Amino acid sequence: MSTESKLADQVVYAKIHPSIGIARVGNSREDDGFYVGPQVIDPLPKPLNFYRDGAGALKREVAEFRIYGYDGQGRVLCELTMQDGVEIEWTVELANHKAAWYNFEIALDIPEAATATPSTRRNAKVALLERASLAIRPGPRSIDAPSAAGQRYQFDGGSCFGIPVPLGELRTDPRGRLWVFGGHGMSASYTGSAPVTFANNDGWYDDTGDGPVSARVRLGGRDLQVAPAWVVVAPPNYGPQQKSVRTMYAVMTDVAIQAGQLPVPVEPSFKNDLLPIFKALSDLQWMNGGFAAGFGHGMPQDFLAPDYLRKLAQGGKTYAQLRRTVANAFRNPQYQDASMKPWPWVYGDAMDLPMPPIPRAMTALTVTQLAMLARWAEGKFIADYDPAAAIGATRDIAGVPLAEQAAMLDRAALEFCLGDAFHPGCEMTWPVRHASMYSEPYRWRHRAADDPEPDYGTTLTPAEACCFDGPLYGQSPGSVTRWMAVPWQTDTASCRSGYDEQYDPYLPTFWPARVPNQVLSAANYAKVMDPELCRKDRLAAFNERLDWNRTLGADKSQWMQVMVSHFDRQGIVEVRDGIPNDPDFPPLMQVEDRGGPPLAESERKAINSQMRQILRRGTPRPAE
Repeated sequence: MSTESKLADQVVYAKIHPSIGIARVGNSREDDGFYVGPQVIDPLPKPLNFYRDGAGALKREVAEFRIYGYDGQGRVLCELTMQDGVEIEWTVELANHKAAWYNFEIALDIPEAATATPSTRRNAKVALLERASLAIRPGPRSIDAPSAAGQRYQFDGGSCFGIPVPLGELRTDPRGRLWVFGGHGMSASYTGSAPVTFANNDGWYDDTGDGPVSARVRLGGRDLQVAPAWVVVAPPNYGPQQKSVRTMYAVMTDVAIQAGQLPVPVEPSFKNDLLPIFKALSDLQWMNGGFAAGFGHGMPQDFLAPDYLRKLAQGGKTYAQLRRTVANAFRNPQYQDASMKPWPWVYGDAMDLPMPPIPRAMTALTVTQLAMLARWAEGKFIADYDPAAAIGATRDIAGVPLAEQAAMLDRAALEFCLGDAFHPGCEMTWPVRHASMYSEPYRWRHRAADDPEPDYGTTLTPAEACCFDGPLYGQSPGSVTRWMAVPWQTDTASCRSGYDEQYDPYLPTFWPARVPNQVLSAANYAKVMDPELCRKDRLAAFNERLDWNRTLGADKSQWMQVMVSHFDRQGIVEVRDGIPNDPDFPPLMQVEDRGGPPLAESERKAINSQMRQILRRGTPRPAE
């Protein structure tokens, strides 16, 4: 029996999920050169080379949207699909307003903005009446039937500086779920000039963007009210299994709690609320050399070491002082600490060179996360950690109970976005921490088409940016990504780690979960896995982290341009088998999939031959 006949009378309204979907650019031009983004918070690792096509180009990450029917009590009843006979017409409008917006200098909602360089218009020499030509606006696209083979609805027709800039396309899966594709990573200067700064390059454009996702749904002969969603097209994810210590989901959860839209977590869960913080610190060992030394495998603060984790997860008084010591190691803004030493070792919104002695130069966890750590330190938490079930059974959305799928989709998309160092950031930036942006938790307000945004003049001041009904309220196509760097590659190539080498060559860092700093190379991984090498050499290889940006060349002045032209050459950090039951090496490792320009065929064959020989020798045995 179809969904339409079974539930037509029970469904009161519908919502699109995820409420904020994330697509990512990639330069693969093959028909199957894409994959659907994360749909659960702990997805299974993908096979080797999954994120590239046969030619080595990066696949695009697709944002998949679904529609769920709700009853009058707000409970999920069913997923509504075209395959089940439900009439659905999807509509999406992508736009890119980066070249027409204002320079990013600093987050405009922090005190330091008052004395920062003013945020003047990008491409300020373009006359006011001609500035509309800087916005890439292909208009809305709709799709009302499952896509036939090869059928696509392109976001073409938009341009910047008179140059056509496609922003992506729409498709569906066989059930009629919506797939939103972003662009192919096309960034260029219409004058041919080189990029000169991390965020604001006049004359440049890229094919990221964002916009509303809506649907008209007809069920049982009646039209349903459908809560719309949003899609953000972001840069590639070079660390697909990594999460930041402060994720975008954590930021938006904190916003909703402080706005009274969600309840305060009086008794946090160790498994769901606290363990993700500790796990992120240790997992960043694969992305940054400082985190590897501080929280990596076998190090004193290895939060994934079974015995240490057992103590942290245990309630009662036995390890109360351990919990308090760990909680006190995190930066807490209420103490106005300007040191770089508290956790997490991540630059903040007001970072500068030299580092200013102000708290906002470094990132802190959200107010909610810090409150949960405090409750945990007091022993007021749910001790629900079970080592035997630590991995979890729901590593695919199909295994998540129907009633929980909608919330899982919302969370999964945002868990793999960064919520720290809004300078400006990777996927989105500081406006997302304002409750005025939201119609409900994790869902943005949409600005009506007949309510255009006012012109803020030649300079966007902090007061104007945060004013009533200003840019932090209803959003229009392109309103979210306009705050980001143009083109995105310049920020990805520029924002690194360890700017003050006298303090530390690796720490603090900006965005290692998305943009690696130092990585375990494929060559070093091969040494670690080679049982014929002595343990000393294998340990040295395991603990060596190579600069992820080494592929951009020795001349740092050329890094931004090289990233524009060859962003696919940068390594993807993939999960690979390690060595089980070994005191020196973990059972799983994360390894850079390449370390430079495309290899010559002879080099590729030599490496493959080496790896085959290693595999034939068998897995190395633990130390005696």
